[in-house]
Amino acid sequence: MKTLRWLLIGFRFKRYLISGIAGVTLLVCSLLVLMKDLAIGYIQLGVAVILGVLGLYLIILCLNRIFIRFVNVYPNGMPKKPNHVKDIRDILYRRKVLSSGPKVVVIGGGTGISTMLRGLKHYTSNITAVITVADDGGGSGELRNDLGMLPPGDIRNCMLALAETEPVLEKLLNYRFPEGRLKGQSFGNLFLAAMCGISNNNFVQAVTHMGEVLAVTGRIYPVTDENVNLVATLKDGTVINGESRIGSHHLFHPGSIDKVRFDKESVQPLKQVIDAIGKADIIVLGPGSLYTSIIPNLLVAQVPQAISRAKAARVYVCNVMTQPGETENYTVGDHIEAIHKHAGCRLIDYCLVNNGQIKPSLLSKYQEDGAAPVELDLSRIRRLGVKVIEKDLVGIHNGYVRHDPDKLAHAILDTFKDK
Repeated sequence: MKTLRWLLIGFRFKRYLISGIAGVTLLVCSLLVLMKDLAIGYIQLGVAVILGVLGLYLIILCLNRIFIRFVNVYPNGMPKKPNHVKDIRDILYRRKVLSSGPKVVVIGGGTGISTMLRGLKHYTSNITAVITVADDGGGSGELRNDLGMLPPGDIRNCMLALAETEPVLEKLLNYRFPEGRLKGQSFGNLFLAAMCGISNNNFVQAVTHMGEVLAVTGRIYPVTDENVNLVATLKDGTVINGESRIGSHHLFHPGSIDKVRFDKESVQPLKQVIDAIGKADIIVLGPGSLYTSIIPNLLVAQVPQAISRAKAARVYVCNVMTQPGETENYTVGDHIEAIHKHAGCRLIDYCLVNNGQIKPSLLSKYQEDGAAPVELDLSRIRRLGVKVIEKDLVGIHNGYVRHDPDKLAHAILDTFKDK
């Protein structure tokens, strides 16, 4: 496998080494000609000079090209690891091979998207993550209220999922202060807030700069740079304001969600988001909270239309379990219909559904909280014109049912190959 990776990197790097060896050889030949006879003629001297100059040129060219590629591999400096050869080989592999992978646009928010990104980055570096910005709870909500910035939490998680960082740095960025005025606040959120401050309060630019610092694979964009709040209307007519309250409304006002909207009209997307959707080979919605992570992206003007027009394979990754407060008793078909209803058009070609087994002990734990596996209503989904792909996608993380990053990445890329 190691030999294969070197071959897959391409022959350009090896060509530089060969040219360097050739240069040394010519330089040695030049010296041998000069040393052979001190009373050499003009022809021998000319040959020696030509060989020497050509040799020096090839050596300098070799060193220059290798240096340039080294700088491209480590734009932020050499990592402090003992096995630099392995580091360079792996990074060159990613730069060369993964850069030719399919263009994938993932749309959503929350932990579901970051989990998927951890798997996808091993198969393609052409990833664009489009993240909702309606979060108003926790540390993100506090920074949003105090500094007037977009909520950083979901974007921070996606950055860490796509980053090439040391374990200590990842722990640092995920660290939450246990007490004091910063209690519950993430250091990564504060880092992004500081980056926003030195970027003239340009959040999009701050995300780009932080991505450069963390050597992020792909690109991450908020779906809009406007300050928006989410509003939900329940089927009984009750209005719930705020993303955090919508996700937990079952605790103080039980009832099914009828629709969600923003508190302002005509929210505009980033141009980069629309461009990425138009160029994508695969567009992935989800996994994640239906009404608070996925659908808010579709409430932004032009986004549903751009997805609908795209020639990409359009995939919806359905959640493994229902979610109290948002999708109690929902089937897979209910999820799809809710997406199409809010988008105002048909968006989904394929729906990835888990058919892997979940341990009874875990199921009972979820049932106590009002959650259950999402039921597959196959005939209804087919009537909606959506192709269902059933695969074992489940993984267990810290005692919770999650999508397995590698299984999910494989399933998504298989969909693209079969298109």
